[in-house]
Amino acid sequence: MSAILPVVLAGGSGTRLWPLSRECHPKQFAALTGDRSPMQETLLRLAPLENALAPCIVCNERHRFLAAEQCRQIGQSWSAILLEPAARSTAPAAGLAACRALAKGEDPILLVLPSDGHIAQSDRLRDAIAAGLGQASAGHLLTFGVRPATPETGYGYIRAGEALDGAVLRVAEFVEKPSRAAARRYLSSGQFLWNSGIFLFQASVYADALARHAPAVLECCQAAVAASVEDSDFFRPGGQFLGCPDLSIDHGVMEKTEAAAVLLLDAGWSDLGSWPALHAIAALDGAGNALSGDVIAVDTANSLVHAQSRLVATLGVHGLIVAEPAHAVLVPRSEKPRKVTNLVARLNALSRPEQRAHRRKHRPWG
Repeated sequence: MSAILPVVLAGGSGTRLWPLSRECHPKQFAALTGDRSPMQETLLRLAPLENALAPCIVCNERHRFLAAEQCRQIGQSWSAILLEPAARSTAPAAGLAACRALAKGEDPILLVLPSDGHIAQSDRLRDAIAAGLGQASAGHLLTFGVRPATPETGYGYIRAGEALDGAVLRVAEFVEKPSRAAARRYLSSGQFLWNSGIFLFQASVYADALARHAPAVLECCQAAVAASVEDSDFFRPGGQFLGCPDLSIDHGVMEKTEAAAVLLLDAGWSDLGSWPALHAIAALDGAGNALSGDVIAVDTANSLVHAQSRLVATLGVHGLIVAEPAHAVLVPRSEKPRKVTNLVARLNALSRPEQRAHRRKHRPWG
C-alpha cells in the first residue's frame, strides 16, 4: 500500500466569516470554536492516521509565516509548505502537490482536504480514509460524501451509483448548488450526498486525469515545479503557476472522469462556511445561544455572540449574530449568512482596510 500524503488546502479567504476572517488572516488560521484554529485541528485530526507522511500544506505566499507558526505551536512537522503566488482554486493546488511528489520519484496516495472543515468524530474520518485506500490504489478518484440533514442550498451534491467495493460507490452525477426545491427533492430521495471537498487518489492517477481533462493545469504545475525554489521551510513554485486556469477538482476532473467514486463520511462534518454553521456546532446555553468572550445576554435566544476585545451585551433579541473582533463589528440576522459576501464586496468597492487586515499583524518574529 502506498504511503498517504495529506495535502491540506489553506489558501481560501473565508469572506462569509468576516470580520473574524479577513484577507490577511482568513478563517483557517483563526480560533473559531476554541483555542486552536481549524487548520491546527485538521492537522491534529490526521496525526494518528496510519501510514501517513508529514503533511503538505498549500497556502498563499502572504500567509507563509502564519502557517509555519501554527504548525510549530502544536508540534507538527511538515513535508512542504507550498506557497501559491495567487489563488487558482483546488485543482492546481492539488496539482502542485502531485507534481512535486512525482518529480521526487514518489507516488503517494494524496488525501486532499480543506484546512477549515469541522469533523466531530475524527476516528470515523480516519476509518473512512482506510476504507477508501483500496479503490484509490486501484485507480479510482474518490471523494467523500456526507448524508444531508437539511435541504442546504450552499453545498454541491453527489448522486451515488452502484457499489464498487464495500462502502465505495460510483459517482452517477455531480450537481451544483441547487435551488431550495431541488435540495428538498435530493434530501427526500435518499440518493444524494453533500460534497465535502475531501478527496483521495494516487498522485500519478490524478496527474493522468489532469492530462486528459485539464491539460493546461498539469502543464502549468509541472513547469512551476521544475522552476521551483525550496528552502528549509517553504516551497515556492515558479511563475508559470500564474498561468494556471482557476479550476476546482470537481469541475476540472471529477465531473469528467469515469473513475470518480464516492465514499460515505459519517463523522459530524461541517464546512464552517458561515456564522450559522459555527452556531450549529457550538456549545449552547439553555436559550440556544452560543456565547464567546465577554458577553452578557439578557432575554436573548438562538443567537451567536462572539466578543474578542470588549464587553458585548444583548437585550431582547432573537436569531441574531454579533461578531466583534477588534476594528469591526458585524450584526446580521442569522438567516442572512450569505449576504455577508455582498457586504465584503461593498467594503472592497469602498477600499476599506477592514476587509483586508486586522490590527494585529503576523511577522516571522511574532
